[in-house]
Amino acid sequence: MFIINNNENVPLFKQLYMRIREQALSGKLPEHAKLPSVRELAAELSISRNTVEAAYQELHAEGYIYSRQRRGYFVSALDLHAEPPTPAFKPRPQSPPVPPALHHTYDFHPARLDPGSFPLALWRTCLVECLREGLSELSVYGDPRGDRGLRSNIQQYLERSRGVVCDPDQIVICAGLQHSLDIVAHLLKEQHCSVAVEDPGYHLARAVFRNNLFNIVPAAVGSDGLDLETVRASGSTIAYVTPSHQLPMGCVMPIANRRKLIEWAGSGNRLIIEDDYDSELRYHGKPIPSLQGLWPYGNIIYLGTFSKILSPALRLSYMVLPQSVLARLNEQYHDYFSSVSLLEQKTMAKFIEQGHWMRHIRRMRILYNKKHDVLIESIKHEFGSKATILGQGAGLHVVLQLLVQNHGEAEIIRRAARNGIGLFPFSTTCVKNKPTLTNLLLGFGGMSALEIEQGVHLLAKLCF
Repeated sequence: MFIINNNENVPLFKQLYMRIREQALSGKLPEHAKLPSVRELAAELSISRNTVEAAYQELHAEGYIYSRQRRGYFVSALDLHAEPPTPAFKPRPQSPPVPPALHHTYDFHPARLDPGSFPLALWRTCLVECLREGLSELSVYGDPRGDRGLRSNIQQYLERSRGVVCDPDQIVICAGLQHSLDIVAHLLKEQHCSVAVEDPGYHLARAVFRNNLFNIVPAAVGSDGLDLETVRASGSTIAYVTPSHQLPMGCVMPIANRRKLIEWAGSGNRLIIEDDYDSELRYHGKPIPSLQGLWPYGNIIYLGTFSKILSPALRLSYMVLPQSVLARLNEQYHDYFSSVSLLEQKTMAKFIEQGHWMRHIRRMRILYNKKHDVLIESIKHEFGSKATILGQGAGLHVVLQLLVQNHGEAEIIRRAARNGIGLFPFSTTCVKNKPTLTNLLLGFGGMSALEIEQGVHLLAKLCF
């Protein structure tokens, strides 16, 4: 007898399913026992046949019962005395849940964008236009390298603004820089095992290469960029660099060192990965031309992103692959599909075609230039001769180097957090070359001018 309750919130078919399953698992319903027919059980419980049939179908699909033609349903042999398999390894204790991110009144994180900067109305218009066109491509997977129209637009933009020389077929659309680096690491690890990285430098790039089992060789960064002597002596065959705006120090690799780096890569089976993450945000003079443009047919992988100007939430980035690496991509990834939404790719292509992208860049350059200048003036006013500013004139952050006795980075960050100030640790960007002076990374993109002034004023009180 199966008891169901019409007053329960659980659907009747689910109640019946659970009652039969419980009795089968407990042995009350023996193996191969015949169940009542659908008609009999429906009459017995005063429910519809459809309800009984739904319960039986669910039990049959999960293997608790089986059917015989014209004879009905029977209980399956469930081997109730079987021991559960012993795990091959001890399960790791569960980590405590990740606490929610703290909300800071003054957030100096170097990767924050202005909250009102996203061109919502224009983006919505382009998105709706794409939908109205009734794209037939939305019913297929498309090119694994990404939408051809977007790649063509990116190629024209890079040639015009960054001096990159390439064909649209060399461009691959990715879901953010992390995704780009992961693909690159996967493509290169068969022929390369060691990568030279800037120290201090971008911690995410190091993590991606480390997770792909590369040996990480830190090379110190000076005013001329990466220390090439360390790279040469290390035996590394890959160099990851941010030559147009070094992250985090903000220096620009001069042409002489760029040529030396190219000469190093050209003298063997070596390769340069150029991360051009925020090249559009230069506030004085023209943007620095790309390294790739100096050696367009050489072994340089060029990485770019829409995260620093448009939105990091869109997860849109791109890379330009040299022919040797492109051949490897076509060989290893020909069965893959693009990881980026085609609708967003189409929207971005239209956004560029209609001139919105270049106008948006100009607006953002003006907006962030004003915030940059407010930050510089605030630091000079509040810190005076106690600190110096490194890496000003570009990007979304500067490095504040404290010149007098202070509480040290860790203690300053703790004090700042207690007072509503968010600071990203400069030490996270370092591998071996720990600075002798205290450096603080100060991003300004996510705050208003007034918040920048108030935040710097409060920070100055907490440092000494």
